[in-house]
Amino acid sequence: MTGKRTLKKHETLYKLPLVLHPAPRGRYAATCPRLPELVTEGDTEQEALHNVTDAPAALLEAYPHLGRPVPGTLKQDTENSPLWLESIVTLQ
Repeated sequence: MTGKRTLKKHETLYKLPLVLHPAPRGRYAATCPRLPELVTEGDTEQEALHNVTDAPAALLEAYPHLGRPVPGTLKQDTENSPLWLESIVTLQ
């Protein structure tokens, strides 16, 4: 990855920790400790993580319509600092 992503004036960047864990019937779930309502599933680890890409934004956009504030536990990135990412590697 090269360059630095610059936030547009109307954007807010939140850093969300995700937890990937086995779910019933051989599936996988991705959850977020800071957004308890956020739960997505997939048949594989990669599918569960792919399914979580749009869910946090949709959930955060829904809070005001539900009369709820954005949780204070979320970390808002105001400095456009680096993001810590982890990857899944499968070996056979």
